[in-house]
Amino acid sequence: MSDKNPQLTDPIVPTGIAGLDDILRGGLSANRLYLVEGTPGSGKTTLALQFLIHGVAKGERGLLVTLSETKEELLAAAASHGWSLDGIDVLELIASEASLTPDARLTMYHPSEVELGETTKSVLEEAARLKPARLVLDSLSEFRLLAESSLRYRRQILALKHFFARHKTTVLFVDDRTGERSDMALHSLAHGVISLERETSEYGTVRRRMFISKMRGRAFREGFHDFVIRTGGVEIFPRLVASEHWVPYKRGTAPSDLAPLDALLGGGITKGSSTLIIGPAGTGKSSLATQYVVAAAARGEHSNIFLFDESLVTFRERSAGLGLDVDSLLERQAINVRQLDPAELSPGEFAHAVRKSVDEHETSIVVIDSLNGYMNSMPNERFLALHLHELLAYLSQRGVTSIMIMAQHGLVGEHMENPIEASYLADNVLLLRYFESIGEVRKAISVIKKRIGRHERTIRELTFDDGISIGPPVKEFQGVLTGIPTLVKGV
Repeated sequence: MSDKNPQLTDPIVPTGIAGLDDILRGGLSANRLYLVEGTPGSGKTTLALQFLIHGVAKGERGLLVTLSETKEELLAAAASHGWSLDGIDVLELIASEASLTPDARLTMYHPSEVELGETTKSVLEEAARLKPARLVLDSLSEFRLLAESSLRYRRQILALKHFFARHKTTVLFVDDRTGERSDMALHSLAHGVISLERETSEYGTVRRRMFISKMRGRAFREGFHDFVIRTGGVEIFPRLVASEHWVPYKRGTAPSDLAPLDALLGGGITKGSSTLIIGPAGTGKSSLATQYVVAAAARGEHSNIFLFDESLVTFRERSAGLGLDVDSLLERQAINVRQLDPAELSPGEFAHAVRKSVDEHETSIVVIDSLNGYMNSMPNERFLALHLHELLAYLSQRGVTSIMIMAQHGLVGEHMENPIEASYLADNVLLLRYFESIGEVRKAISVIKKRIGRHERTIRELTFDDGISIGPPVKEFQGVLTGIPTLVKGV
């Protein structure tokens, strides 16, 4: 839906879930009926409980009508998140043990044993007595099973909708999609539809995502949004839209404080640009990125490093071996380093982590080490390149310099392969290579691409001894970038 809203007449009811309120541009329209649908285990009840608990925190009365879980089960689920249901009235409409006996009498509190009309009546009576501002009915599958026909089911839901609208109640109906086909009748009656999905990957954690199927009269952020369920409830990561985050910033360069490297790049990396450092494993890609981070800290700027491939211990030891004092920078929080578990991550969560770090620390440099780990952590995601493009665009809009590391397949020779084609995403591309010279393996560095400004077209030798050194242009060899150079006569 377009972001150009008409003048709203309904007040906004925050859901209490920051990411969802961001997607909904503040929350739900008050006094309307909404459908929260998803397969079992997708997080519907957890989301609904957060909605009610937030209402209690604001001094609003909440009513939870449960047709499938007992009050004890709901209390246990809430306790697992550190919540209390104090202030929330719970109406149980489930079959008791007595209903299992042959001579059990039918009552209106046994929805699996009584008519749909009696169950609806009990809900209306309790709601009229308590006058809640927020109500959750979990779940509609019981209503659907009790209905003798789709027409009767629709009429009962419509009656509930009109009743709650008159009584100024904002309602969430929870549906577990256990029906044989999607309930489009319910979609048409609801003011808005929040859909939750749960997918089991071949390796690693379960992936969850949500989207808004419908929201009448309100602008919202469309598309899929990743989310997780942790202790404390549902955490939703709104899809990153770079154009929403532009801020003015002072243009300039981000030098490395290594004069030969800055000379290669025509004075340094342009602030707000993205740089891809590519080469075989062990050529020093991560060390070069760390040099930029240390140089930024010397200027009083903050940096964030996201490690997919190596541990924090390895990062600190490697940096110390090159004379890069990252320990003191970590202690005074001039840099933040986050080690990521590839099997526990989604694209939306990673983008949210980057965005949060930038917002909290006014970060000037973000390092992603490496793109191989980033891509491998989400092998089933179809649009990772688009995720990455939007993330880089966001960083550029905020004036943040991004540095990406990518390891090529192979070590030497002409048949080096890139695991992904990412050079078109980067403003600058630094290429590192091994090459053979008189029985010795050496390393070379060159700038393949720079969108803004000039850069050297030379190939220089790169060494890592007590520190990082970049030598003069390699002019006595030809074919250095192939890994098997030949001596140029007369040089």
